[in-house]
Amino acid sequence: PICSISIHSNGVLLGEKSLDVPGAHSEKLMGMIEALLDECRFAVEQITAVSVSEGPGSYTGLRIGVSVAKGLAFANDIPLIGIGTLKALAYAAKSQMQEEGLIVAMLDARRMEVYREVFDYELNSLEKLDSEIIDEKSYSHLLDKGKVYFVGDAVQKVSEVVTHPNAVFLDLKISAAYVGVLAYEKFQRGEFAHLAYFVPNYLKEFK
Repeated sequence: PICSISIHSNGVLLGEKSLDVPGAHSEKLMGMIEALLDECRFAVEQITAVSVSEGPGSYTGLRIGVSVAKGLAFANDIPLIGIGTLKALAYAAKSQMQEEGLIVAMLDARRMEVYREVFDYELNSLEKLDSEIIDEKSYSHLLDKGKVYFVGDAVQKVSEVVTHPNAVFLDLKISAAYVGVLAYEKFQRGEFAHLAYFVPNYLKEFK
């Protein structure tokens, strides 16, 4: 539900704007982009690539975000780069980790279900993106071995069920600032999305 944009130069954050209000993507996104470009004294023609969170996440937010990103990439003949939402959250978690451990990035999927992915400290995916029903035994196979850091908008409800002493719950929100850093790494490697066929990963069918 968070609408977030940023501008990076060589992986360094130049500016960022975020809104956490209903309807922000449909009503505010284009104006936010225009305002941030103006604040950073950038013209659209100077942008060399555009990145977008590829999901999972809000159906409407992903659909609008990807549509705008593809439009910018097509109109300016620049590459499109997709970054997983949960990997961006895991990257954010590293800034608050007091010691190395595993990272469980998660998004709320109603009731006691979450979308989650497990990463090591180097952001390698150890347990691929999937949905999961949370109970008191969840992640015990990881927690019994050491610190596990949980991050994302499902942290509050998970913290009420998972009470292992090795569980650390971080208060962080998703931001385009994290997406941009990871996108620059892909940009350097030339890992671009196919503009015509790129679609968001909703993880579940929208109904």
